[in-house]
Amino acid sequence: MKTPATPYHERLSDVPVGWPTSEPPDTNAEGGVDRRARGLQTIHEITGATGESVVASVRELAPDLADWIVDFAYGDVASRQAIDKRTRQLAIIGGLTVLGHAQPQLKVHIQGALNVGCRPAEIVEVILQMSVFAGFPAALNALTTAREAFAE
Repeated sequence: MKTPATPYHERLSDVPVGWPTSEPPDTNAEGGVDRRARGLQTIHEITGATGESVVASVRELAPDLADWIVDFAYGDVASRQAIDKRTRQLAIIGGLTVLGHAQPQLKVHIQGALNVGCRPAEIVEVILQMSVFAGFPAALNALTTAREAFAE
């Protein structure tokens, strides 16, 4: 077995402290991070009206959960700049496929992936790759969800 020329721990020493980082956060009038505005903007960029209606629906029953989705999931995490939106959506599709029980969320993120420029073939390939880790039933369920998302 061939080993890399530079040991792994030495290669990591070249990674800057704090990497990867997102761009400097937006600030509100008081100088605080405006997670809500950044989250809403990110939702709009990725999912458009679909994501906005999901958040509104969640807010009716569980306003705190809606805030967590906007502020944390989109305002803090999905808005990071270390990877582009296409790559992020493909990673999310992989994760949701492996979960095997998140078809509504998977559909939203497949539509989001299409919105940010992913091709259907790329999305299908990610799902196929996940069959190795999640099993064929999870992959088949994800493909059914993808077919629905592609048709809309």
